[in-house]
Parts: sequence; C-alpha cells; structure tokens
Amino acid sequence: MTDATDGKSVLRRYVAAVEAGDEQTIRDLFAEDATWTLAAGDLPISGTWKGRDIILDEFLATALSYYEPGSVSLDITGMLAEGDRVALEWTSRARTRDGRPYENECIGVFTVYGGRIHAVREYMDTLYAHDTAFGAVEPSDA
Repeated sequence: MTDATDGKSVLRRYVAAVEAGDEQTIRDLFAEDATWTLAAGDLPISGTWKGRDIILDEFLATALSYYEPGSVSLDITGMLAEGDRVALEWTSRARTRDGRPYENECIGVFTVYGGRIHAVREYMDTLYAHDTAFGAVEPSDA
C-alpha cells in the first residue's frame, strides 16, 4: 500500500488537479517556499519562480493563459522515484488560443516530502513551445 504523501502519489494528485483546473488542490500540494525552474529558452515562463503563490499566480497562470480553457491534458508516460526526488515524464496536450493543437513531451524532476512539492526543474522542447503557443498569439487576460 502506498502512502498518500509519497512523491508518486503527490504527483498523481497534482496532475489530476491541473487537468481538472482545481486550483485549491494544486495550491495545497506546493510548499509555501517551493521553487519551479524552467531554465531554457526565452519563454515568458522561463526562469526560476520562487514561492507557492508566485508559481501558481504567475508561472502556471501565465502558461495556461496561452491555451483554450479546459483544453489542457497531461498524460503521464513515466515516473521514477528515489528518496524525495521523483522524475515525472509527461505529454502536455492542449489547444492554443487560436485553436491549433499543442503537444509537447516534458520531464520534470520534483523534490517532494511531507506530502508537498518543494522544488521542480522542468525540461521541454522550448523552441516548439515558443513557435506553437507562446510566440503565436497574445495570451488571454481571462
């Protein structure tokens, strides 16, 4: 039996919450002092985001603003855990604001303990993301 606070269980809940648009569960799964790093490319979400509120209200909100609401899905394609680190591999799918399909393979190394996400280092094809979503249209203010 797995513990609901183990890294893999926390990340499964995180992915389900992202797909459902469940902001409160997402917020509850991050430590207050969490960090998220997307250290490549020149996307509006590139860089290191510090603090749960900044991650949710700026990083994730900015990322999601480039897609049609309700169109985002994350398909977990792999997960490995050792200690408090979990490598999560997923396919992000969505429709851009101008209706084009978006599909990008991603991997993130998450540090999870005490039932909360404390750090993320994400890798993806940032050129594809730029050309397909982030450079194509202005984000929605909604």
